[in-house]
Amino acid sequence: MGTKAASDDNSRAPEAAFWESDGERVHCLLCPQDCRIADGRVGICRVRKNVGGTLRTINYAQVTSAGMDPIEKKPLYHLHPGSSILSLGTWGCNLGCMCCQNYGISQGQPATQTLSPEQAVKAALDARSRGNIGIAYTYSEPIVWYEYVRDTAKLAHEAGLKNVLVTNGLIREGPLEELLPLVDAMNVDIKAMDDGFYRKLCGIRSGEQARRTVEAAWGRCSVEITNLLVTDENDSEEQVRRLVDWAVSISEDLPLHLSAYRPMYKMTAPPTPMDRLQRAAEIARERLNFVYVGNAWVQGGGDTVCPDCGKVAVERDGFDARSRLNAEGGCPECGRDLNVTV
Repeated sequence: MGTKAASDDNSRAPEAAFWESDGERVHCLLCPQDCRIADGRVGICRVRKNVGGTLRTINYAQVTSAGMDPIEKKPLYHLHPGSSILSLGTWGCNLGCMCCQNYGISQGQPATQTLSPEQAVKAALDARSRGNIGIAYTYSEPIVWYEYVRDTAKLAHEAGLKNVLVTNGLIREGPLEELLPLVDAMNVDIKAMDDGFYRKLCGIRSGEQARRTVEAAWGRCSVEITNLLVTDENDSEEQVRRLVDWAVSISEDLPLHLSAYRPMYKMTAPPTPMDRLQRAAEIARERLNFVYVGNAWVQGGGDTVCPDCGKVAVERDGFDARSRLNAEGGCPECGRDLNVTV
C-alpha cells in the first residue's frame, strides 16, 4: 500500500516513530490503516514516506494553519470555558472523508511555515497575556503529525501549558499510550457506530479504534466527543441510540457534541434537517448529562446545564461563554460536579 510521493528530497526529514521493515517495504504501525509502503512512496496520510528503507515524517514542524481560537471552537466545553488556545495544524490525514470540512489541508498540500517545537511553545507562552492556556493540535489530523505533536507537547507540558488534541481517534494503542500522559484534553470525532459509514465515506475498514481511544483516554484526561450528522447516512434515530448506548457505557458524563452537516468536498447530500438534529439531541439527553448542538443555532444548545438542579452553569452564544461555575468547576446552585476543569 502506498501513494506516489513528490520527488522532493526528504532524506533529512526526521525518522518516524512506530514502524518496521518487512523487506522491500516499511510497515507503518501508527494507525489502523496498516500501510506497507514501497521506497519513494507515502502512506495513505501522504506525510509518512519510505526514504531508502526508512520511514520519515515529511511534515514535521510544517504548519499550514496557526491562530488563537476560543476553546469552544475545538469544540471543548469542559476545559477552562471561555479561554483561548493557540491552534496549530499541518497537512495530511489518515482518512479521506467525502464530507471533510478542511479538505484543502487534509487532502491538499498548501504552503507551510516551519515552526519548531521550541518556537511553538514560546509563541504559546507569549500569548498567555491574551488568555492562552496552551496548544491545540487541530485543523487537520494531528495523529499523522505524531512526532511533532509528541515533541511539542512534552515541552509545553514542562512549561505548564495545556495540550489539546482534536482528532479522529484512529491511532494504535502503543502510540496512544506514549502520548496520553502529555495530553490534557481531546475531542474525538466519532463519525458513526456503523463501520459501513467509515468504509463508504471515510476510507477505512472500521471506526472501532476511535472508540477504543475514547475508552482508553476517559479518566486520564478531559474527553469530549463529536458526531457530525450526515443526512441519510448516520442521522437515523437507531444510529443515534447506538452512539448514546456506547457513550453511556463509558460515562453518562461524557460530553457529546452533535453537529450539522453541510455539503462539502465530495458530498452533495442536502444539509442535516434541523428537526433531525434536534431529535438527536433529545434522544441523547435522555441518558447523557451533557449534550451540545453545534454548527447550528438552537436556543440553549451550547449551554452547560446541571443535570441535578437544572441551573445553567455556563451560558454560550456561539463561541462566547459566560461561566457561573463555582471555584471547583461545579454547579453554582447545588455544587454538583459538572466534569469541568476550571
